[in-house]
Amino acid sequence: MASLSASNHVARVLSVANQLADVDASSRIADSWRRCLISHKLDPARQGPPQTLTEAEVRHVAEPMEQLIQLATPELEDLARVLREAGYCVNLADPSATMLWSRLPGPADTEIFMRWKVYTGSNFSEAFEGTNGLGTALAEQKPILVHRDEHFRAQWHMFSCAVAPLFDQAGRLAGAVNITSCREDLERAAHQLALAVTMEATRRMEGAIFRGHFRNAWIATVPGDGGSGLLAYDDDRRIVGACRSARALLGLTDGLIASGIDLSRYVKFDHHAGRGADETVELRRADGSALGRGHVAPPLRARSSARPLAPRRDAAVDRFDALHRLAGRDPGLIRSVKRLRSIGDHNLPVLLHGETGVGKDVFARAIHAASNRARSNYVALNCAAMPESLIDAELFGYEAGAFTGARRDGSKGLIVQADGGTLFLDEIGDMPIALQTRLLRVLENREVWPLGALKPVAVDIRLISATHRDLGRMAEEGGFRADLYFRLRGLEVRLPALRERADRDDVIRQIAREEAPNCRLSDQAWSQLSAYSYPGNMRQLRHVLRLAGCTAENGVITEADLDLPPFGGRAAEPDLAAAERATIVEALRKHGGRVTEAARALKLSRATLYRKIKQLKIETAQ
Repeated sequence: MASLSASNHVARVLSVANQLADVDASSRIADSWRRCLISHKLDPARQGPPQTLTEAEVRHVAEPMEQLIQLATPELEDLARVLREAGYCVNLADPSATMLWSRLPGPADTEIFMRWKVYTGSNFSEAFEGTNGLGTALAEQKPILVHRDEHFRAQWHMFSCAVAPLFDQAGRLAGAVNITSCREDLERAAHQLALAVTMEATRRMEGAIFRGHFRNAWIATVPGDGGSGLLAYDDDRRIVGACRSARALLGLTDGLIASGIDLSRYVKFDHHAGRGADETVELRRADGSALGRGHVAPPLRARSSARPLAPRRDAAVDRFDALHRLAGRDPGLIRSVKRLRSIGDHNLPVLLHGETGVGKDVFARAIHAASNRARSNYVALNCAAMPESLIDAELFGYEAGAFTGARRDGSKGLIVQADGGTLFLDEIGDMPIALQTRLLRVLENREVWPLGALKPVAVDIRLISATHRDLGRMAEEGGFRADLYFRLRGLEVRLPALRERADRDDVIRQIAREEAPNCRLSDQAWSQLSAYSYPGNMRQLRHVLRLAGCTAENGVITEADLDLPPFGGRAAEPDLAAAERATIVEALRKHGGRVTEAARALKLSRATLYRKIKQLKIETAQ
């Protein structure tokens, strides 16, 4: 009977690849099954225990996480006590899905967990064990419940797993908290409740990890729709750290934090707050609007001495630091950042042009942060990701009762929300012609007419738009309004594809440090990363290294950990223009952008090199 059940499950899993199964083809479980079949090449019928480390190997793997485990342990112990009677085991795993801390339930259930090796040292990576709570939550970096026959391998059907990923003080994936039950009498709803309890406990662990790391800094708890965020700042009220939710809430990046950006650009509160004791305060946004009630906790030294904040020092901080970091050592990007500095706070529109995945939104946020509008809202809309019927209402807003299904109190619209700040329109080449006409009127008249409104609303926005399309050619062919194109193109910035960047190796190393901070690259892995053409650009590189950091054994990323589709490498081979362009860009980089010296190194005349630079649209730093 068990054999028949396993056979049925295998047939069901295989049918998912062809979207014929009785599961939702767009569900996360179906997506994971397809990954297991297509990307990981796993067999759902395979039997056998998970890979398990020896005690010495566990100690070695756990060593880099020792402080994090210590800070999380009180919450883990509490969670285990709460769920023990319900038959759940509780585990803390590292980013590669190896269990490093475990608490098993009562004797009856413990025997099953021990028999199936669901304990410290076992690895449940999705790449090895298929769809399971721990491995899939880490692969997707989202909480998940995997209930019984939702597991990829038939042998795990007796278990239900609820898992919440755990992020460290810098918002990086640090591991996951897993609870597993083998009780047949528990329905899915009971496991959903247990997942909610686990997610709340994980949030408290993240808070403990953040406060432990920034124990010598002031910490503000900032309310938000998706839960509160934590900001750490020094005596001069310069931000020194932000948790994952605070980064998402306020648009903070590593570059902005490293630059020592002023707290008041994002959050303000009474200057008397935070003099040495924990306080609840009224927080405001930079524009003065209410943010809600938050909390300010002083550093450990301030709690003991209860001394006031030190006088602020007006240290000079280059507000273009984030842009310079993004430019790296690429001559074209360095020149673009120089031009952005030169226009400073002038309200010129900026058009970003580049392939999908090059980081247009990140660059736009850095431009906003460097402007005199940084204290106001940064509002973004992806024109390609929203149905045409909704863009109008989302962008221009509407009055109450303007159409069937409209909100009772209407909607301000993104343009009005960006008043005083920056509006970023991504993939603007996909904006319908009719809406292009309305947007042009907004840019010309500095006012917007919401749907159903009797009078316009005055707005003051800086527009940054982005596209991977050739808007100039589209305008010539009638696919894009020419007058709008020239309105958008106050300053056009070309963001090169990753394969074209002169500092590509530097970029790969930096992203490896960010996405896999606890791993090092083997020589073979580095060679493969350096030679690959990255059709998906920065986004693809980040995903590849994030996955590699999860699957790497003993902290070493090998070729086997790199999910690099072969078509990327083949696509670059016949592209002679791209190869020629890369050679010229590299020569210019080596010679500091000096065309004469680069021409000499390439054995070309200076006139020929200038002609090729123009033909291949290469930007020089001079």
